[in-house]
Amino acid sequence: MTHARQLAALLPLITDLTQELDDETRYRRLLEGLRVLLPCDATALLRLDGTDLVPVAASGLSPDTLGRRFPVHAHPRLAQLLAAPGPVRFPADSPLPDPYDGLVDGVHGHLPVHDCIGCVLRVESRPWGLLTLDALDSGRFSGVDLDLLEAFASLAAASVAAAGRIRSLSDEAEVARAQFVHALEPGPRVERRLSGQSAAHRQLLREIELAGPSELCVLIQGETGVGKELVARALHAASARANKPMISINCAALPEALVESELFGHVKGAFTGAVSDRRGKFELADGGTLFLDEVGELPLATQAKLLRVLQDGQVQRLGSDREHRVDVRLIAATNRDLADQVRQKAMRADFYHRLSVFPLRVPALRERGRDVLTIAGAFLEEARARHRLGGLRLDGGAQAALLGYTWPGNVRELEHTIGRAVIRALADLPVRPRILSLAAADLGLSAVEPTTSAPPPAPIAAGTLDYREAVKTYERQLILDALERHAGNWAAAARALQVDRANLARMARRLGIAPGR
Repeated sequence: MTHARQLAALLPLITDLTQELDDETRYRRLLEGLRVLLPCDATALLRLDGTDLVPVAASGLSPDTLGRRFPVHAHPRLAQLLAAPGPVRFPADSPLPDPYDGLVDGVHGHLPVHDCIGCVLRVESRPWGLLTLDALDSGRFSGVDLDLLEAFASLAAASVAAAGRIRSLSDEAEVARAQFVHALEPGPRVERRLSGQSAAHRQLLREIELAGPSELCVLIQGETGVGKELVARALHAASARANKPMISINCAALPEALVESELFGHVKGAFTGAVSDRRGKFELADGGTLFLDEVGELPLATQAKLLRVLQDGQVQRLGSDREHRVDVRLIAATNRDLADQVRQKAMRADFYHRLSVFPLRVPALRERGRDVLTIAGAFLEEARARHRLGGLRLDGGAQAALLGYTWPGNVRELEHTIGRAVIRALADLPVRPRILSLAAADLGLSAVEPTTSAPPPAPIAAGTLDYREAVKTYERQLILDALERHAGNWAAAARALQVDRANLARMARRLGIAPGR
């Protein structure tokens, strides 16, 4: 072979070392270069996956070849190639069965006597896969310099390794981009941590300590604003995956049409606007943790696909017929009653049970006693730094107001309350003080939510109703009083009664209370 022809085969591979190509294109170009270098009737690139060899590119073989797996123990030719230190040429009369028998284009039935060579590809000194070449002429490779094939295999291995590094850098860039977007969100970006001394908080920490090191799916349940994402991050930090990425996705913020693309990724042309291949959150979280916030918002069809990923560890991008194996620990969070959603057919029962292997409830702020002051201290310090104050404190009245409030919005509401209070207090002062004290009036809690419960409904006269009617009358009066106190706001009434809004609406309909009441 002339040097010009050798260069024509090798130059594209050298160029590809620095290119960000999808795997299909990279592998196809490898085989095109190989067929220029060593003309043959069929060639294939196979990747070692456990104890199987999986074709990732093929030329001159039937299209279904790419859907097959070749167990190494069942194919002695492939096993010999993997074990050999360099290229191997099999004699035309070799008794070893050919793995491509019946798969070579243009050959019907049994593959006749032919010529076959192959070479192992090593990445970081470990076998990555094989290159194989078949020719229907029995003497096609008799004069081939096997060192040339070995040189090509080394260059091919370098291309594969470069692709892996480019993919790794791309993944890291995607993770960094997600973290950067998170850092640009409104609000302070100091590192938050779980804090508190109450019995409810200590119990939460014990459960995190138990669940964190495990590989179990954890379902974090709790009201809006209790800090479920902080709990998820604590679980990730306590696991063996702590040095790997934790990828978060808010299921409630995704349009239904884009949910599967975000989770599983897509290939170019999968839908209008898919101008390039894109990895999904599962692939980005490979080796680490995927946090699904507001998991109860996922469509039923997506739940079914997620269940398959959780069971098999295989992800299939939209528009692709290839699967990618991922190793991901799943943590989910919800403020909904998922068991009730299962009863209403809004969630698959098998998906719910797969998620809630380790259910973990985050207590509401009103259940945590004096923890409200501890958490307020962290928000006060953030506000002090943000407003460049020498000191920021709560006076006795403000502390009492915080302890007496019911906190329907939990920790998130506390954060916003402290932030507003500082702005109000500064606005009333002609000169910015070195140390600012917040009073109860600055918090403005009485205008948001009454701290004392309304009087119970009037007692029902004995003997006027039977037991069931008495209970229904009492429930109806409770709901009407809550709606009255909250000016007809059903969400606020549900928080005050400590029930889910949807459950309150159903109960109201059963009791004959009109939705517009």
